[in-house]
Amino acid sequence: MDKTSITMQILFEEEIFIRGMRLTSAGQSLSETRKKLLNHIREIVKTSDAPLMIATELAILQNDFDRYANSRAMESSLQSAINEMEVIQRHFQIILTPDYALIDRAFSLPKNRQKGLPIDEARQSFRSHYARLANLDKSRLDDDEKEIIDARQEMFALAKSLYIAEQEITLGIAA
Repeated sequence: MDKTSITMQILFEEEIFIRGMRLTSAGQSLSETRKKLLNHIREIVKTSDAPLMIATELAILQNDFDRYANSRAMESSLQSAINEMEVIQRHFQIILTPDYALIDRAFSLPKNRQKGLPIDEARQSFRSHYARLANLDKSRLDDDEKEIIDARQEMFALAKSLYIAEQEITLGIAA
């Protein structure tokens, strides 16, 4: 048997074992728990509470870091994501205060603005993390996990929209 055929055989065996695991009570319980998480995220989206959305994403990232970070690259990526969520949280705390005017002035160059609004650290973090979620969606995950990633992307996109709306309010820029 050639190397390509062996690879295909191993991948086929893996698929058989994965399907078998899904039929076990543990596999079914895992699927049910993932559905609970998916529904929980969808309920949070319905609240339109952006700080809650960011806190939820941060909790997921911290859980992933604690349970699944098994390489330096993964630890680094998750730590960067956690740091970005903390930046976004800090910006949500100050965006509706007069202190935000300092951030507006600090991002005054045209390349640091979009539609008159500063592309501040929070907006940069939103963009970076959304790309991270999009890359996760391309990885080797099962259907339940991909649904959760899709829901997280939806939640995160809404949180970003709400943040931009708060920027517009604070800076008096019409949408």
